[in-house]
Amino acid sequence: MFILNQQNSIANTFLAEIRNIKVQNDRLRFRKNLERLGELLAYEISKSLSFKQELITTPLKETSLNLISDQPVLISVLRAAMPFYQGFLNIYDQADSGFIGAYRTEEVKDGAEIEISLLYQAAPNIEGKEVILIDPMLASGKSFLKSIENLKKNGTPKMIHIASVIAAPEGVDFLKQNINLPYKLWTCALDEKLNPNSYIVPGLGDAGDLAFGQKL
Repeated sequence: MFILNQQNSIANTFLAEIRNIKVQNDRLRFRKNLERLGELLAYEISKSLSFKQELITTPLKETSLNLISDQPVLISVLRAAMPFYQGFLNIYDQADSGFIGAYRTEEVKDGAEIEISLLYQAAPNIEGKEVILIDPMLASGKSFLKSIENLKKNGTPKMIHIASVIAAPEGVDFLKQNINLPYKLWTCALDEKLNPNSYIVPGLGDAGDLAFGQKL
């Protein structure tokens, strides 16, 4: 599991601003910081992809470079992931993209079981592909798992890269116990725990509401 903030970098500034109640209510800034974190995590993930040597011609002579041999497929979990996803798309600007609509069917109270509803999917062929599944909050892990299971309709991927901004240990453990495909976990921060309502602590609140406004 890769955790971005285990090393000091500018990413900590962006993480601090999306968490800070005095800063995070600036929606433009909140979305931009999610986008920046997406770009940084996309760069880290790129190091694990397959590369091949290609010959290019400059105005002066030919030279060779190692380039990504096959673009990944980006899958965004709506709606909260959209700014975070944009950061990935800025880096993998030739990648195919897919979109999944997954959400909690109702608020969790008194430790009740979370139910995830998945009502929408538009995704390309992922057979043999490196897939990056993008959602800023890895809380219980159930929306990630349901998204992965539904994506199997579009083929069996070579590798699934699960990308989040903030993850909870419970969600990480849940995915480890339930995913039966090759996968890697990537996050900007691993937090303490889930509270009884299955929100990440210390977390940042509701990423979708902070980015786009409260939903009814």
